[in-house]
Amino acid sequence: MISQLFSPYTLKNLTLKNRIVMSPMCQYSVVKEDGAPNDWHFVHYVSRAIGGTGLIIMEMTSVTPEGRITNGDLGLWTDEQIPHYKRLINEIKKYDTKVGIQIAHAGRKAEDAEQPVGPSGIPVEVLPEETMNGELKPPRALTTSEVKEIVQQFKQAAERAVKAGFDTIELHGAHGYLLHQFMSPSINNRTDAYGQDLALFGEEIVTAVKRVIPNDMPLIMRMSAIEYIDGGYDLQHAIDIAKRFKQAGVDIFHVSSGGEGPPGEHKPKNTPGYQLPFAREFKKQLDVPVISVGKLSEPELAEATITNGDAELVAIARGMLNDPYWSLHAEKQLTRKVSPPFQYARGIR
Repeated sequence: MISQLFSPYTLKNLTLKNRIVMSPMCQYSVVKEDGAPNDWHFVHYVSRAIGGTGLIIMEMTSVTPEGRITNGDLGLWTDEQIPHYKRLINEIKKYDTKVGIQIAHAGRKAEDAEQPVGPSGIPVEVLPEETMNGELKPPRALTTSEVKEIVQQFKQAAERAVKAGFDTIELHGAHGYLLHQFMSPSINNRTDAYGQDLALFGEEIVTAVKRVIPNDMPLIMRMSAIEYIDGGYDLQHAIDIAKRFKQAGVDIFHVSSGGEGPPGEHKPKNTPGYQLPFAREFKKQLDVPVISVGKLSEPELAEATITNGDAELVAIARGMLNDPYWSLHAEKQLTRKVSPPFQYARGIR
């Protein structure tokens, strides 16, 4: 049986053996607060490579220590971290899996920062159970010079990602983190250029990162297509900003939604494939490839997403937390044929 989900895909110099992406998911597992991956990350990511994933996007990785969600998060703010990533990347690639990294800054959602920062002093409204530590401190508005400094920190993190050997880079512009915060009229009330033009901060980051990555390396941008807070922005707002990012050099959009605060009257449906209409509209209006995400763990739904042309790639999140070998099991279900590593052939046939 022929499966489109298990067909190869090429974008610039990135060729994937299938259309399956391991979605970036924080592990909160750095032991020494040094931001470097350790044995937990090694086992976590390599097992998904053994499990047949086409592309692994490593979890949200901060460009600065105070920009992490928690002190247990990964970082890429110093060259001393590069060898730790190289060891992990080299092992992942032994299984014909490509690997990217999601670089970001948590902004006002930095739970362990002594003083979180953001585009403005507007605090995050979250329920205690939605945080790792139960509370969030009010943010301080960044100065214009500090905003420009963070742009350079993204650029430097991208340089380190290239040195470490990553195949692609994803900028995290979704789920209420700093890039998203600058795009949101509900969060960004600045009076300088970065408040008057809500796409400017992200656009400058894209431009800076493109200057230091290889010309043939695809750049991914993850965005929240809509916000769920009362008065939050709509799909067209996100697409209009995405057009600027595309012009600046983004090659593929990873389309999610929400994350900026508790839902108001408009709530996420949280049904299988509920974000597919957003991905479909991004693809239609921007004429670019997209990655779909959000409750796509049923293999038939993932297959239909590709077959129907809703997206070029499907990102699996909780499904891969539940099953490191999700890709192998999906291939077996969809094609009735699978070729696992010989060590597992007795169990996965």
